Amino acid sequence: MILFHFLWLLPSHGDDDWTLHSIAPGPEAEGMPGQDDDVLGLAAPDEEGANGYWMKSFEVEGGSWVEFSAKRKTTRIPHPRRSCVVRIEWYGADGRPVTSREKVNPTYFGSESTIARPDFPRDKEVDLEGWTTVSDRYPVPADAVKAVVQLHLRWAPGGEVLWKAPSLLAAEPLPERKVTLAAVHTQLSGGDRTIEENREHLRTLIEKAAAQGADLVVLPELMNCKGITHDYVSAAEKIPGGTTQFFGALARELDLYVVVGMAERLEGQVFNSAVLLGPDASIVGIYRKVTLPREEIARGISPADAYPVFKTRFGKVGMMICYDVFFPEVARELAMRGAEIIAVPIWGGNPALASARCIENGVHLVTSTYTDHDTNWMKTAIWDREGRKVATATAWDTVVTATVDLNQRTYWHGLGDFQARIAREAPVRKMEPVFHRREGSETP
Repeated sequence: MILFHFLWLLPSHGDDDWTLHSIAPGPEAEGMPGQDDDVLGLAAPDEEGANGYWMKSFEVEGGSWVEFSAKRKTTRIPHPRRSCVVRIEWYGADGRPVTSREKVNPTYFGSESTIARPDFPRDKEVDLEGWTTVSDRYPVPADAVKAVVQLHLRWAPGGEVLWKAPSLLAAEPLPERKVTLAAVHTQLSGGDRTIEENREHLRTLIEKAAAQGADLVVLPELMNCKGITHDYVSAAEKIPGGTTQFFGALARELDLYVVVGMAERLEGQVFNSAVLLGPDASIVGIYRKVTLPREEIARGISPADAYPVFKTRFGKVGMMICYDVFFPEVARELAMRGAEIIAVPIWGGNPALASARCIENGVHLVTSTYTDHDTNWMKTAIWDREGRKVATATAWDTVVTATVDLNQRTYWHGLGDFQARIAREAPVRKMEPVFHRREGSETP
């Protein structure tokens, strides 16, 4: 208990100066003279384990908002997002932690209140000179009088980092960034349907979603095959093509985004794809399914290997398809590329895994499934960052909608803002080794 209290006491140092510190037991990082007065440098020795930081205390007003901002440039650091981190701690007049202004889910510990945990500002744009902006805006806890800012260099032997113009200034509260998400719940049942019938049927459901204020509408998987044929190769279409033109025109008419799951033909291959169409009828982006079940492989579908994320007028959207939900790598790759919402056309799947993908990545999911709503399997639903279904379909040929505020943080007991911590603390994603066989040898 004595150790716990010691670790959480406000460090004693002058408010006006940045001071250099190192975390034992590793070798010390060294401070470097900056090129300008507003630049702080850190250099790591050529040894593993170094973790040093500059630190400064800032006076803050409880109940207000502040914005941290700095620019960062690195040399010989393989993973700056993990090695060059800003950490902000909040303390009261007694030098101890304070209660966060943000509420937590009381389901876990019975209370909506929790201690304000350290915050980790996120990486933003990179300028032409190689400086990365690191910034975020925060609600100051009501009882806080000090914010302690640390500028770290860690786990990068021989690396160097420059921190330029670090500041913590009074700011306006973050504005709301609300978006209404919608998912279509339909069967498209039968075996003698036509693509025109499927398009028109889905049109009526998209119009229902638009009437409820939807900004993004997600359709199910392989809508140009369901109820028509199991021969995905013969049903596959080029993009752009008839289906994307149809739904693109509808997106423009209704002033919203639509995600369409469809079989796509591209350069001699067939992909299980999701297309994001914009309110100007444009193809904002295409995601091609990475993980394929045996049935799709047997029917001629090829796997892709890219995880694109697309900017929209309300935020960043990623897509994944059905079987992808069984593999954590897909959602993680999308989240690490900035996805705030992941649209999921999905034939069926385990809802517990959809929930897990939300929790472990701090994202919202929008799932549109053909699965019967009366079963305990995948749901057509809107999922929050805690993996809870905030809207769920309970009848066929309906839409579900929910409005979320992408600027409202999800705060966890003990974890704080986990979404912001992922980039700073998640393990490095290493490329799987490629197997090569030596010529004339049976061993790699």
